[in-house]
Parts: sequence; structure tokens; C-alpha cells
Amino acid sequence: MYFRFLVSILTAVAPALAASCEGLTALTLPDTTITSAQSVGAGQFSAPAGRGGIPNASAYKDLPSFCRVLATLKPTSDSDIKIEVWMPGADWNGKFQAVGNGGWAGVISYRELGEALRGGYATASTDTGHVGGRGEFAFGHPEKLADFGYRSEHEMTVKGKAIVSAFYGNAPKLSYWNGCSTGGRQGLKEAQKFPNDFDGIIAGAPANRTALALWIAFAMLKDPGTYIPKEKYWLVHRAVLDACDATDGLKDGLIEEPTRCHFDPKVLLCKGADDGSCLTAPQVEAVRKIYSPATNPRTGQQLFPSLPMGTELGWAVLGAGPDPSSVMLDHYKYVVFKDPNWDWRTFNFDTDNDRADLPENTVMNATDPNLKTFFGHNGKLLLYHGLSDPNISALSTIQYYNRVVDTMGGPAKTSNNIRLFLEPGMGHCGGGEGPNAFNKVGAMEQWVEQGKAPERIIASHSTNGAVDRTRPLCPYPQIAQYKGSGSIDDAKNFACKEVSK
Repeated sequence: MYFRFLVSILTAVAPALAASCEGLTALTLPDTTITSAQSVGAGQFSAPAGRGGIPNASAYKDLPSFCRVLATLKPTSDSDIKIEVWMPGADWNGKFQAVGNGGWAGVISYRELGEALRGGYATASTDTGHVGGRGEFAFGHPEKLADFGYRSEHEMTVKGKAIVSAFYGNAPKLSYWNGCSTGGRQGLKEAQKFPNDFDGIIAGAPANRTALALWIAFAMLKDPGTYIPKEKYWLVHRAVLDACDATDGLKDGLIEEPTRCHFDPKVLLCKGADDGSCLTAPQVEAVRKIYSPATNPRTGQQLFPSLPMGTELGWAVLGAGPDPSSVMLDHYKYVVFKDPNWDWRTFNFDTDNDRADLPENTVMNATDPNLKTFFGHNGKLLLYHGLSDPNISALSTIQYYNRVVDTMGGPAKTSNNIRLFLEPGMGHCGGGEGPNAFNKVGAMEQWVEQGKAPERIIASHSTNGAVDRTRPLCPYPQIAQYKGSGSIDDAKNFACKEVSK
């Protein structure tokens, strides 16, 4: 009698029986074929070559044991979406973390899957419905473009959670998105289009498609005389630091507020022959255009922000030539103009920018500021962007953040649901001269699970593996201000404050 009573109590409080990993191949889900389900021993995983991972086991030797599920999703007749779901064999934290992609995707994000798994998460990634990091797949395939733009991430999330529930016998108690660049854009799209998929979304440097790469190409590449060789990037960067480093009250090699920077590249104009230590007159004009917002040449209307001051060391990403960045060139060839032979030099910033903004050409963009439903279930959105990012303008992310705040009722009504953190000196999703490593997931967990909105996040910079500077990242529009004493390389000597303009 007592035994039956004890069994009933344990059954009531214990999770339902989980499936074996290998048994998940029998799981039936809509539009889904599970192609593999395999238990992977601790330290035994090696990513397949050419599919987004580092193809050697040593890179993943610290991974715990996990159940690896591969599936193909076909929500349309032209869909071929591959996903992987990884689930800890022990010590699951009860949560789900989807990880994003970069560029045109076309690969599984193995490194990011590994990071989530190490944190105890069940995690999932998708190749977004095609193979390879170029945009040819979108030519003549609107459904594949939709898969890349938003559908694959949502389908992966729904099916991933179902697989997790089948394996553990419990649905995840919380769900997070974590991505940068394309992954940042994917996260915003989830908040806007599928607002109930996630409790918290980390979106770094959202890669919404604008003609920024073409604007830079017109400044630096269209006319041979305006081309700026890489050797001169340091020249311009040092001059910008000389002019603007101290605008935040501290000379530390970082620009906290590039919009307050007033730098005229004319100070670098050659006084005689170009000996490499100066800029020619056409190069000066090119630099001015790089820093200037893109405008319609006929109306003068601002189209989108350009690169801020402080990005100079990365100008090769968009300006090395002879053509613009292939990521954006593919977008205009295969999506906007639907012509593989399209010549970027023919782009017209009056008429063609309107064409690029047509709904069928911006299916992947995530710019809707109405986050009512996401905020309505207390969803949290943590945006971040490196101010020295040469791929995607941090000014565009600031612009989107401000639009959300205005649309959703102002700072007081939105600060518990959206925060933006800008990283002085950080490049695209990391790297750069400034502190660039910080615990985004930990900040999000505290926000969602403990109700502690991030007031500051400590970031660090390392050289040869040793930390040589820490600095607080502050919620925009606050910046880190030096208290006036102590090391400028120690975060404890800085406070987050908003500076009056």
C-alpha cells in the first residue's frame, strides 16, 4: 500500500518518460523528416567539413555528451531546410536556446551550438534552407528566399522545441534566441513576426539589407581616383582619434559617441605629391562621403545611415574592391534586380533605392518597430552593436532602437523590454581595439529569470589571451564615464551616465 502511494507521488512530480536519443527517428512532426538521431559521447563530436563548423574534434573536446538530431523541414514544395538539435545527455538546464547565422547562412552554426550546449541548453541551428554562403539560391526561388528571410528560423524553433519535449518528456521552461549579424536580424524578425517563440532575444549588429555597400563603393571604387589603399586606413583612423577621442572626457583610444565627433578629413590633404602619408583631394571627398548619410541625389532625402567615425580600420570589408562586398552584391543581383549580370555601377540612388525597398525585395529585413505582442508577454530584447563595425552601421541599430522606443510609448514604458548596448572600439560582432567580450546570455538570463534589467554589462579586451582592459557597457543613451581616479583599464572606475547633448 505504501509502495503504491510512493509511486503515485513520484509519478506526479517527475517528468514524463523521455524517449531514447536513437528512438527520436520515429518521431512524427508536420513537414519534417528526422534523418538522424545519435548519442554523442563527451568530447567525441567533430563537425563535418564545409558545413559551418571547425572540422576537427579538438575544437569540441570539452563538449559534454549530447543527443544530436538532424532533420529536414519542407514547409513548401521548394523548401529544403536542414536543422540540428543538440540536447545535453545530463544536467539539462530546462531551457532552449536557438542560435543564429551569419551572411547568407547556408551552414549549421556548430560553434554557437557548442557554446549553448556547454551552458546546459538544449539548442538548435538551421542552414536557412540552402547550402553555401552566396545568394544565387534566391534567384527565381521566392519560397527559398522566404525560408532564408524568416520561415526557417520559426520552423526550426517550433520543431526544435517539439524534439526537445519528446526527448526529455518536458517542454523547455524558457526559450532564448542568440545571434549576431544575420543572426541579429533573425532575432528581430522573430520578435516582430513570431513574437511568442522566445522569452528573450539577443540581437547583435542586425544585418538589415540597405545599399550601404553600394554607397561605400560609389565613394571609393567607382572612380579610380577616389580609391583609398589599405595602407591609409591607419592614417585616417589616427586623425579621427586625435580629433574625437577626448570628447567623452577621457583620452583612451576609444570613441564613445561618434555622432559628437567633428572631424574634417581635409586636415590630411596632401600639400604636394601623394607620398602615402596624406590624402589626395578625391580621397578626401571619398572619406567625407563615407561618413555622410546616404541621400537621394534629386530630393536630398536621407535614405539610411552610413558608417560612423571610428570604423576606418575595417574599411576593407566594403571598400577593398574592385567590387562591393559579395554579400550585398548578391542581394542586388539575385533579389533586387534578378539579373546575375547586373552591373553595380549602374545603381541609381534616386530610383533604384525605391526598387530595393519593395516588399518582395525586403522579405528578410526586420525593421518593424511595433513590438506590442512581444512586449505584451514580457519578452526581453537585448540589442548590441560595436561602434567600430565596418560591415553594418551601428547608427542603423540606434535608429531602429529609437523607433521602437517612440512607437511603444517612450523610454519609461519600454526600458524593461528593450535595451541597447553599444561597444566603443568593437568591430563586427566582436574583435577590435575596444572591450569586445561580454556575457550576453548571463545578462539575458538575469533579466528574464530574475527581473534584473541590465544596468551595465562588463566587457573585456584581451591581448594574447590575457585581459588587459575591462569597461562597463551601458544601456543607450548612457555611456561609460571615467570617475576621475584609478586605472582607465578597470571597469570599476567608470560609471554609466547619460551625457547632455
